[in-house]
Amino acid sequence: MSTISDEIVLGNEILWKYFRPEYFISAIENNKIYFASANQFNDPFEGAVAVQTDTQAVDPRYPDMDPTENAFFELKRLTKISCWHRANYESDAMWRLYAEESKGIAICTTPDRMRSAFKPFRLKPEYGHEEIWAGPIKYIDLTQMRMKNVGMLNRFFFKHRAFEWEREFRLAISLRMAEENAVIVPEDGIYVDVDLTVLISRIVLGSTTSPELRAIISKHVEKVGLGNCLQISSLLGRPRYI
Repeated sequence: MSTISDEIVLGNEILWKYFRPEYFISAIENNKIYFASANQFNDPFEGAVAVQTDTQAVDPRYPDMDPTENAFFELKRLTKISCWHRANYESDAMWRLYAEESKGIAICTTPDRMRSAFKPFRLKPEYGHEEIWAGPIKYIDLTQMRMKNVGMLNRFFFKHRAFEWEREFRLAISLRMAEENAVIVPEDGIYVDVDLTVLISRIVLGSTTSPELRAIISKHVEKVGLGNCLQISSLLGRPRYI
């Protein structure tokens, strides 16, 4: 795993990933983490280097439209990404967005754990491995700036400032060179092998998971030797008023 550009990555920073139950069970059964294609995200500005609005009759950043822009759009399909949330504590907003209103599961890790846990990814066993790049997202006001001369992969580590609340840390794999060498690249995401016993420091059950689901999750977690990492969401704590 390599750090993107000259970004500073703190090895012990706490990172969260929120799962729906079925996705978590799949991950823990198969020891794989899903990296989605950038074109699967809801963010329409993913990979963009600027955002044009209707407030200007002529945008001085774009005197002429570049005919190669469609080629850059294709980078989204060839860039596979795993998104994590940077925080020292669980997030109600993240539960609501990514774990079905707190019915899911969250895991915690650190960049150091990631570096040790993720295994080399190959599209086929006979191919060379593809580098995993890591780093925090930089949030930019893309309505005011045009990110010129930004690298093919680096553009996926910038986002429009409207998404700053996400506090995102990313892992990314670019399969652009693979496709240029006539390798068939999946349209959607890829599954990357990982040692979850190394990756995971905590497993947090969402506050609205049913007792039946908690029992199922607990059984899966115990089976892979991570039972001591399992915790209940702090949102299930008892409120006190005096």
